[in-house]
This record gives sequence, structure tokens and C-alpha cells, in this order.
Amino acid sequence: MDSEQLAEKILGHMATAVMLFDTSMRLVYINLAGEIMLARSARHACGRTVYELVVNAEEMVEQLANAITTKQVISQRACHLELPDMQSLRVNCTFTPMFGDDGVDGILIEIRQIDRQLRIEQEEMLISQQQATRALVRGLAHEIKNPLGGLRGAAQLLEGEIHDASLKEYTRIIIGEADRLQQLMDRMLGPSKLPKIQAVNIHQVLERVEELVMVEVGDGLKFSHDYDPSLPDLQADPDLLVQALLNITRNASQAMEGKGEITLRTRIQRNFTIGPQKHRLVARVEVIDNGPGIDEELRRKIFYPMVTSRSEGTGLGLSIAQALVSRHQGLIECSSQPGNTVFTILLPLDTSNES
Repeated sequence: MDSEQLAEKILGHMATAVMLFDTSMRLVYINLAGEIMLARSARHACGRTVYELVVNAEEMVEQLANAITTKQVISQRACHLELPDMQSLRVNCTFTPMFGDDGVDGILIEIRQIDRQLRIEQEEMLISQQQATRALVRGLAHEIKNPLGGLRGAAQLLEGEIHDASLKEYTRIIIGEADRLQQLMDRMLGPSKLPKIQAVNIHQVLERVEELVMVEVGDGLKFSHDYDPSLPDLQADPDLLVQALLNITRNASQAMEGKGEITLRTRIQRNFTIGPQKHRLVARVEVIDNGPGIDEELRRKIFYPMVTSRSEGTGLGLSIAQALVSRHQGLIECSSQPGNTVFTILLPLDTSNES
């Protein structure tokens, strides 16, 4: 491998977006991280001016001009980058003048997303909280189920010794409540069987979930789709994915009282980090509703067991959904404001990952 190929390989594997502009503010080179950030291939991006690539280009043009004029490296922290697809990023930028025989002949820009780093830290905290919660629930369930079994057995023996029908009603209540608590513990623990991993088309899973929700709520709810047809199959348990997505979609329907619109969206993400692991390919599945939104205080705790805003709810649906997705090395995130609540399910598409 010659030095030029090695340099290209190194730039291609960098997490920092690297772009080279000439003195007329036209893009000459962009690495893979830059392509992902701009959502444009190098073929479509190179040759375009800053104004064609960035919405709020004035600030970037000013810094490019300053770097050319002063011939000094310029750093800018926590600036906002507005892209044509309405995406807003918070980034740190470094503008480095590149010198040729006749002075500065280009400006190298290094752009690092700081909001992505914050997201990774939040995900790691969410995963840690989920693991701690699962351990606590398992320990609690174990401590409850043992005496619960003894209580139920004793009630059955007592019922056999009692001949008065009116007194037997009390033992039946004890047995019924013991069974109800047993079922609650089982639901909190989630499925105990190992996932049956196979090739799964996520769009078929979403269509199945839509059918199930529509049967429950009727015609008051509208579904729309924004699918990426290039999304490859997942290696997953289809039943567990249906259950996880059903819990999320059912929650959205209940929040809107069965009247509103739910959008199911899929996208593919490249070189994406989930928690501490970097994956080459990740499926991004979004369940979006136009309901009233989730209160910020509740949103922070929404994946904990027994947390709910509905008086008739158990608060287990989202906790179980997070547990099911985590069994596929994935994660569920939530963002919410009135009229736009988004649950994002991130699922690795590759079987191997990078640290």
C-alpha cells in the first residue's frame, strides 16, 4: 500500500469530518465522515460552494476568508451547522490554511459533532440504567415469587380443609391475587426464552404492528410510511421485535386517544455508535406521533418499570420494549415536544462491531 492509499484509508476511517475547499470556496475533497454529515456523496458534493452545502454559510465563509487572509489556524467551538435537509448540528470546527507555491491554495476544515458525543454519553448512561434496573427487578422478582408460591400453596391446602362455601371465597381471593402478582412479575422480567435469530424484514414487522394497532383502535388513527427500501434484513427474533414495536406504537395511540397520525420511518446509518460500540451499519426505525407530547420530567424516567402517566396503565410497556431491543444489542431513544413525539429504535445490521 503506497502512502497515498494509506492516507486515503486513514481519512476514510476518521470519525471527524474532513473537507478541503479551494480559495473560491468550492469543495475539493471530503472524507467518508463528511459525506455522512452532509448526507451527500463526494461525487455530488465536490465542486459545490459552501452556500450550496450549508444553509447558514455566511459564518463558515467568514472563517474561511479569515484563514486565507491571516494564514493562521482558526478554531471555532460550539457553533451551529444548518444543513439543507433542515438538520441542525452543534459542532467544533478547525480551519487550517493549506500552502502551495504561491501562498494559500486551500483551506482544510475539520468538523467534529459535539452533540453526537453528548448523545453517546447519554446512551451509555441509559444502557447502564437499564442494566441496573433489570438487575433490581430480577432480584425483587426472585424475592417475591418464592414466598408467593408458598402463600398460594398454603391457600390451596386451606381451601381443601374448609367445608363452608362462604369461607372458601376468601381462599379463592388469596389464590387469585397470588396468580395476578405472579403474572405481574413475569411481565416485569420479560421473555425468558432465548431469541430465535433469523433474517427479518423490518418493514414487514412494522406492517404487522400497524395491523394489530388498527384492530384495537379502528379508523380514528391514521398511519403514514416513510420507508428506506434499501434497508437490508436484520438478524433478529421477529416476535420480540413485533412486541417491542407494538408496545411503543400502542403507547403512541393511547397518548392520542386513538385519534391522530403515526408515522413509521426507517433509515440506514453508517459508522454509527450505540452506547460504547461502533457499528458499520445500523437500522434506524422511528415511530412518530403528533400527539400532546411527553412532559420532560416524565420523559427522563419513561423507560423505568412502573412509570406511567395513565391511571389505568402498568408502566411496563416501554421498559419491556427497551429490554427486548437491548437483547438485539440495540437501544430505544425518545424525544418529545407537543405535536411531535419520536421514539427511535436503533438496531445493528452488522453481526460484528468495532470498539
